[in-house]
Amino acid sequence: MANGNTAPSRSGLISGGSDNDALFLKVFSGEILTAFEQNNVMKDLHLMRTITSGKSAQFPVSGIATAKYHTPGVNIADSGNSMLSSIGMNERVITIDDVLVSSTFIANIDELKSHYDVRSIYASELGKALAKRFDIATMKTLFAAASAGASAPQAGGNSIAGATTNTTAGIVDALYAAATKLDEVDAPSEGRFAIVTPAQYYKLLTADNVAINKDTSGGSADAARGSIVEVAGIQLKKSSNFLEVIAEGNISTAGTGGSNDQTNADNDDGSANNDPFVGSGVGYNGDFSALNNSGEHGILVGTKEAIGTVKLLDLATESEYQIERQGTLFVAKYAMGHGVLRPECAVKILPA
Repeated sequence: MANGNTAPSRSGLISGGSDNDALFLKVFSGEILTAFEQNNVMKDLHLMRTITSGKSAQFPVSGIATAKYHTPGVNIADSGNSMLSSIGMNERVITIDDVLVSSTFIANIDELKSHYDVRSIYASELGKALAKRFDIATMKTLFAAASAGASAPQAGGNSIAGATTNTTAGIVDALYAAATKLDEVDAPSEGRFAIVTPAQYYKLLTADNVAINKDTSGGSADAARGSIVEVAGIQLKKSSNFLEVIAEGNISTAGTGGSNDQTNADNDDGSANNDPFVGSGVGYNGDFSALNNSGEHGILVGTKEAIGTVKLLDLATESEYQIERQGTLFVAKYAMGHGVLRPECAVKILPA
């Protein structure tokens, strides 16, 4: 009986390749992507554009037209007759921030000793970390939009002060007031959303209020299995990341930053590009203290047109086994920037 060598089937080897771990690394990458998607609230709630090169992207901004009854014989093209609409045009420029990185190093000996998939756990945590930073940065930008002043051809952001946001009736009233604000500036009625804290969300979910549209079709007609569809045509999105924005308070001092957020003058306060819509002290490094009053928290409302994100580098992963360190370095990263587009499409509800 022959005792020669055996050619094993390597489950991590791509056919025709030489790297026995090639397919294993894709599992790690895939789990990072999955964790990012599952833990991200803001990704689908605003406009996103991908660029292949450059440091920024332009978003056109237009005003509105007017209509007027025509009298036979009057020259429509004569500007003196006020028949022609003067539609203002402008642009918003969103600049890419530095590369945001979440990384970890896995020692080879630890993987060998573990009786479970270490990489899966670490991959999930890297994805969650990036999703958290993305959510916090875009929520801050939404607050900046609601805080922005008017600038032709656009209206400024909207604010509702003195709201009661720790009772069911108060939250419902505040959301209807926000819907009214959006209606008054002709903001799109489709895709309206509100970012609320988990406590506010569950308070509404368990409330007996006809103004709250709930989905109780999840196998049991009760709040235990239901979800909130909308209030006043506004979809509710609960987020624990919003609590971190609230907790940061005032970080508007230049260069201080908050929660490791980028200090990008182009997107923070407009000082680098004379931003016509965002005033000083708002953006990533704004003053968010008004969202917290003795433990009563505010609410952010907006439409998809309120803010935008520019992606230069979408979520990507890299890994390298380092012989000298006897382990593998894993890096998850992206390069994006966030900015205000239409301030009139954002509302901040501030507690009394």
